[in-house]
Amino acid sequence: MGKASANVTGTAAAGSFTFNPQWIVLTRGCRDTPDRRAVVERAVAAFPDAEVVERLDKPHNRIDLGRGDPLALHRRGKRTLVLAVHRSAVRRSEEAGNTCPNYWHFSPYGFCPYGCHYCYLAGTPGVWFSPTVKVYVNLPEILSEIDRAARRLDEPTAFYLGKLQDGLALERLTGYSRQLVPFFAEHPTARMIVLTKSADIGNLLDLDHRGHTILSWSLNPPEVVRQFEADTPPVEARVEAMQRCAAAGYPVRAVIMPLIPIADWRDAYERFIDSLFAAVPLARITLGGICSYAHARRLMDAKLGRTNLISRLLDEHGETSPDGRSRYEEPLRVEMYDHLISCLRRRRPDLEVALCLEEPGVFEALGLAAAIGRCNCVL
Repeated sequence: MGKASANVTGTAAAGSFTFNPQWIVLTRGCRDTPDRRAVVERAVAAFPDAEVVERLDKPHNRIDLGRGDPLALHRRGKRTLVLAVHRSAVRRSEEAGNTCPNYWHFSPYGFCPYGCHYCYLAGTPGVWFSPTVKVYVNLPEILSEIDRAARRLDEPTAFYLGKLQDGLALERLTGYSRQLVPFFAEHPTARMIVLTKSADIGNLLDLDHRGHTILSWSLNPPEVVRQFEADTPPVEARVEAMQRCAAAGYPVRAVIMPLIPIADWRDAYERFIDSLFAAVPLARITLGGICSYAHARRLMDAKLGRTNLISRLLDEHGETSPDGRSRYEEPLRVEMYDHLISCLRRRRPDLEVALCLEEPGVFEALGLAAAIGRCNCVL
């Protein structure tokens, strides 16, 4: 099977990853309306060499790739694009075992074409069963669902795009931002927060967003990106995208996660923070560590070997938290957070700093108890 020629993720100039699925799977309801058919036709045309497989009797979460080696199935999933209808795409999170607030999130996409070795999503049950890249073709219905939920709320509330996917990785294929941003711009209470590693922001720059869309980038120093964030745009391209969006008036945030204590990590993160502050006016920074489910860790070990840096640290200095995720032990997390927060405060004493998926004792050790619940997922 040949590879498709379309480049639908990142920017070619930045040398970023090109998503070329080998299979496109059509599922139940994906061609039932003109809007849905238009998305399907666009995707099929974008990848003329991909094999189109019809599974019109199956919903999006029942595309079984078979049994066998989990890593092989994972890699096949990354080369499979599922076009589907999602009938429960707008949800309220149910966090437990950490300090994260419950928040609204929505899914016009499922999973992600990128290949970050530490990805915790790879360990969640839905992705584990069907680790395919999904585009949900019923965006008008998803927006109606957001509207119904938001109109029951008394104040502006964020709807988060990035909990179960990358918010912009497939933007060049779908063009969904050109519907999403105007919808939120005009809505009295609904606001959108997007989390991404993508540098593909061309569709965003000329839109009237009215400050109702907050754009947030997942970042790490170049040394970490090269080792652990396979098939993603270079961090330099992401920062350039942040600059351009900030110049277009969007509120811009950063999530530096997961912190990984590579060799010379203190200097590496400090250099990166210096370059980030020189480039982008940030509204908020959220920091986070490794938080890996068992299945995701097994996939990482299969890719990198059992002695990779993250697994060695989890073996030697790891613990399982009440939420079921494996983390570095608390003293190491506090040490890393403390160093980065000191670097941030020296440059912007008033910058909002939050922690992601953390425990109360860590906030208290860092003097951040007042920041609990003020992370990237909320306004």
